[in-house]
Amino acid sequence: MAPLATQLGPSEQLSHAGSAGRAALNVETRIVDDEDRQVPAGTVGEIVHRSPHATLGYHRNDEKTAEAFRGGWFHSGDLGYVDEDGRLYVVDRKKDMIKTGGENVASREVEEALYRLDGVAEVAVFGVDHPRWVEAVTAVVVPKDGSELTAGDVLAHARDVLAPYKRPKYVVVADALPKNPSGKILKRQLREEHARIADGDDG
Repeated sequence: MAPLATQLGPSEQLSHAGSAGRAALNVETRIVDDEDRQVPAGTVGEIVHRSPHATLGYHRNDEKTAEAFRGGWFHSGDLGYVDEDGRLYVVDRKKDMIKTGGENVASREVEEALYRLDGVAEVAVFGVDHPRWVEAVTAVVVPKDGSELTAGDVLAHARDVLAPYKRPKYVVVADALPKNPSGKILKRQLREEHARIADGDDG
């Protein structure tokens, strides 16, 4: 989407901090469910956009283009909601939403909560298969230099700041997180590395 999809005006930067703003000129933005039906304000769903200045598709990938642009809307893969005045709030990537015990947990929300713990340099939260919960919230944490942060410290902090179903069931303390050349954390690799962390655990 060039040059932008949404914008938050200068007068709302403080009063609505965290919002991505309203749809820009010549852009329509909606929140839809898994059947591409528009959902009411305040309901989390996938963020889709429609505009004459959207890209035409993916280079030499007709299948991916057809999927992303179905129904004439660009499906961003991001989850979010709009408030009653049409301001957009981004919650998480759709593929990173964790479904645990019948509840949806946004990995980004858990990460932001864990970042508030002293000694945390980096954190990545994702779901792993679990025999009881379907997916279990799992966190890989990189301590700051000189910190003696433990998995127990992270779990104790989570108990103070997160609802029970959002708390990590497993915490791994690591030296670093896998990243691509642009610095993006590779959660798929983390899921693969820790796929069996819940083996034998039915609690």
